[in-house]
Amino acid sequence: MNDHFAAFSFVDRISAFEPGVAARGSFAIPMGLSAFPACLVAEAVGQLAAWTAMEAIDFRGRPVAALATETIFHRDVAAGSRLDLSVEVESCDDDAIAYGGRAEVDGVPVIELKQCLGPMLPVAEFDEPEALRERLRLLRREGAPAGRFRGVATPELSQLEGEPGRSARAILQIPVSAPFFADHFPRRPVFPATLLLDSQIRLALDLARAAIGNAAAGSLVARRMTHVKMRSFIVPGSTVTLGAELAAANDIRDAVRLSAAIGGRTVATARLDLGRRER
Repeated sequence: MNDHFAAFSFVDRISAFEPGVAARGSFAIPMGLSAFPACLVAEAVGQLAAWTAMEAIDFRGRPVAALATETIFHRDVAAGSRLDLSVEVESCDDDAIAYGGRAEVDGVPVIELKQCLGPMLPVAEFDEPEALRERLRLLRREGAPAGRFRGVATPELSQLEGEPGRSARAILQIPVSAPFFADHFPRRPVFPATLLLDSQIRLALDLARAAIGNAAAGSLVARRMTHVKMRSFIVPGSTVTLGAELAAANDIRDAVRLSAAIGGRTVATARLDLGRRER
């Protein structure tokens, strides 16, 4: 199977479409996957926004992840679920798209994205413009074949020394090659920001659970991520140092501060609120 439009594409069909204004679509999470992380649900919403943005400016540019003011994680999704996606565009031109969006399963909210901003970069740097045009035509007509996505291996984190109950650090080694690079993107492989955020959330949860140190720690989940800022692309083969810090030692009531750096240079920052899993 060609990994383009398969290894990291999360829109199967677009049912309503107003370029530069709004869109609705769906993605069927294949059966058999061990997990479909919340950050991939956010990726699906962002990809729907990207389609409406590219069409609005006649595929001169495509948006890339940069800023997300608030992402609310309502609940997990299971393999076999159908995501119903929607986006509302606040503004869109050759410079950037500003939008919000959400994903639902059976009418129940899964994730909400608020006040997101994606700068536009030339489409031809990342992909073949005509291939994208044809893909959009397919999504708006009969839709793409289901079951294309085969999952993404969870990147391992190599723990570094931190301050117990206060901070944690880890190394995220970006692979030199992986199927998702053929989809993100064919002409300029970039490590997806959502996979970086997923790794940061895992590190933050490890830190918080160790800080609590009791049986209830297993019920902790990510509830809300704010002030996400991607400062630069992460290329294949990069070594990324992740950081997570509690505002006060052994206290998870405030947001966990997240960071990512390459060679001492900060490439991403965010804040994460944690909560208890609802029964």
